[in-house]
Amino acid sequence: MTSVPLITITDPRARATASIAPERGAIVTSFQVAGRELLYLDEATFRDPTKNVRGGIPILFPSPGRLADDMWAREGRSATMKQHGFGRTRAWRVGRVESNEVILALESDAATMAQYPWPFRAELHLTIHGTELRLSMSIENTGDTTMPFGLGYHPYFLVKDKRGARIETDATQEFDNLTRVTRSFRGIDLTSREVDQHLLDHKPHRMPLFLADGSRIEVSASNDFGHWVVWTLQGNDFVCVEPWTSPGNALNTGDHLLRLAPGQRHESFMSIAFVSAEG
Repeated sequence: MTSVPLITITDPRARATASIAPERGAIVTSFQVAGRELLYLDEATFRDPTKNVRGGIPILFPSPGRLADDMWAREGRSATMKQHGFGRTRAWRVGRVESNEVILALESDAATMAQYPWPFRAELHLTIHGTELRLSMSIENTGDTTMPFGLGYHPYFLVKDKRGARIETDATQEFDNLTRVTRSFRGIDLTSREVDQHLLDHKPHRMPLFLADGSRIEVSASNDFGHWVVWTLQGNDFVCVEPWTSPGNALNTGDHLLRLAPGQRHESFMSIAFVSAEG
């Protein structure tokens, strides 16, 4: 186990703080409002550099979800890449740090090019305003060919009473990642042994997670995030509400892949806002 340096940003008036670990995939490890922790974090996986972190807010880039056999082939190129890509495991460089914001950057190098042969520069801007934490991402194609990619976020919310929790959605179609079946939406039972539901036509670009005490967590994202995933495991105190731009295996199928021309930049955001029971 190792010690991991953290950067903490805060809004004192709202008594809101967030901690970020640039060296562990720029993961947000904690988001607290008035002393209340909103994120789940498995400390053992966080402090073991050989493990993928279970908890916090992992960044899924350049390929959310799992590739078939952890491999992709596109436009005459092919490589292997682990689930959710390398954005969540690479060290991000620290740029500007202010009391309520921090800017981090990730650029392509030999290790990323071996998995994903497109040069890029990603810049992540994290800010706290009131009880909202916002992650704004800028991704630039620094190469000379069109760059295909996907982006997602995987926030683990701390939910100890799943019977009293619920998620609001207008989805009518879902892909059940456990049975690999696409079907009409049947609702979300957070008390099931495992939930891994991909909501295919959720439209509002926001998804509230209502908690047992009457408070809620609002997850919002820019318009490119049209694929929303809900995941939880029985016996674990988390519920994940995940906005993705494309489904798993998109580098193979092309389904909703984003594409950047040389020199082009893609801007997006995801935010988390806490609303107390008193509103």
